[in-house]
Amino acid sequence: MQTNFSAAQLADPHVAESEKILRKCVHCGFCTATCPTYVTLGNELDSPRGRIYLIKDMLENGRPADKEIVTHIDRCLSCLACMTTCPSGVNYMHLVDHARAHIQETYKRPLLDRLTRAMLAFVLPYPTRFRAALKLAGLGRPFIGLFEKLPALKPVAAMLKLAPSAIPSASPMAKPGTHAGQGIPRGRVAILTGCAQSVLDPAINETTISLLTRLGVEVVVPDGEGCCGALVHHMGREDQALASARRNVDAWTRAIEKDGLDAIVITASGCGTTIKDYGFMLRLDPAYAEKAARVSALAKDITEYLAALDLPEPVHKPGTVVAYHSACSMQHGQKITRQPMELLTKAGFVVREPREGHLCCGSAGTYNILQPEISAKLRDRKVKNIEATGAEIVATGNIGCITQIASAAKLPVVHTIKLLDWAYGGPKPEGVSERGLAAAE
Repeated sequence: MQTNFSAAQLADPHVAESEKILRKCVHCGFCTATCPTYVTLGNELDSPRGRIYLIKDMLENGRPADKEIVTHIDRCLSCLACMTTCPSGVNYMHLVDHARAHIQETYKRPLLDRLTRAMLAFVLPYPTRFRAALKLAGLGRPFIGLFEKLPALKPVAAMLKLAPSAIPSASPMAKPGTHAGQGIPRGRVAILTGCAQSVLDPAINETTISLLTRLGVEVVVPDGEGCCGALVHHMGREDQALASARRNVDAWTRAIEKDGLDAIVITASGCGTTIKDYGFMLRLDPAYAEKAARVSALAKDITEYLAALDLPEPVHKPGTVVAYHSACSMQHGQKITRQPMELLTKAGFVVREPREGHLCCGSAGTYNILQPEISAKLRDRKVKNIEATGAEIVATGNIGCITQIASAAKLPVVHTIKLLDWAYGGPKPEGVSERGLAAAE
C-alpha cells in the first residue's frame, strides 16, 4: 500500500511503525473471509482491510478521529484472525492498537459511553474492586429489561447478565509466596495472578499450581504483580496499560534476579498475548525496553509450558469427549494451536474441534459489554458449532471465553488445565456432569 506521510509525521515513532505496517498491505482481501465482524455484518468497513483504509486516512492526514472511524474500530474484536490469514505479514494488532490510542486522545465520546469505559477501566483490572462490583450486581438485575431498551445503557445490561450469581472466595494461593515442587526438581516458574480471572475462577490458578508442583516445578507468586494491562490497552488507555506492564516487569525482574525463572506461566491466553508484547509496548522506554523484552521471552501459556515437559503417563484416562475451543488470543495472538489438543489427547480425552474454530466467540475482553449485540450473535454461532460436536465438556484456555460460552451453552465449560489436572491425579472439575463421567468410565 502506498503511503504519503511527511518527514515530520514519521519523526513520531508510533506513526513510523504504523506506516511500515500499512505499506505491507496489498489489498488482497484474504482477511475479510476470516473476520468475524465482516462475516456477521457484511460491511467492508467492518473488515480489517476496511479499517486499514480508515486508519491510513486518519493518520496520514493527521486529523482527529471522527464518529465513522470510531464506530468501525470499536466493532473490531482484536481477535487477530486477520493476522493468521494475511499472506503479507501485516501486523494489524499494532496498527489497531495505535488507532485506539489516537481515538482516546482525539475523540470525545458521548457522556454515557465515556462513563461506562471509565468505570470498566477503574473496576476490572483491580480484583478487590471487581469483587465488590459483582456483589452489587444483584441490585441491578431487576432493571436489566429497562436498561436494554435504552441504547446507551445496553452495556450496563450486558454487564449485569454476565455477572455470576455466586462469587468464589479469594484464593490464598493468589498471595505472594513460593510453592515448592514435589520430588525431583524440574523447574522454577512465576505465575500471573492477574485480575478478572482471580475473581471469577480462582480455582484455575490453584489447579495450575497444584499440577505443576506435583510434577516437580516450583511456582512463585511474585509480590507486586497484577493486571497485565490488556483490558485498558484495548480501550486505547495507553498510560494505564503501560503502567501495568512496568509494574509486572518490575515484579518478574525481581524474581528472575533472585533465583531465576524458567518461564512466566500464564493461564489466561488474553493476558498471554499482551505480556508477550511487552517488549514492543515498552520498546521506547530506555529504563524498561531490555527488561520488558526479557519478560516477553519468558512468557508461556500453561499448555505451551506443559508441552515442553516430559510428562508422565496419566493417573487415569477419562475417555470423555471434549470440544476444544481455541481462544483467539491463543490461536491467532500466540500461534498456539496443537499443544492444548495434544495434551488433552495424551491425557486420555477424545478431542473434537468445532466447525469455524477460527471465528471469535464474541468475548474479546470488554467487547461483550461494549458491543453486546454483535457479541451475542458470535456467541450463539460459536455455541451452536460446539454443541454440534456431541461433546460432553468444553475446554478452553481463556476466562473471557469460559464466561461468554457458558452464558449460552448447555455443556459445562472448563479451563483446559482443570481437565489435565484431573487426568494427572487431581479432582474431577466442578461442573463436569456425573452422566458424562459415567459414560467415560
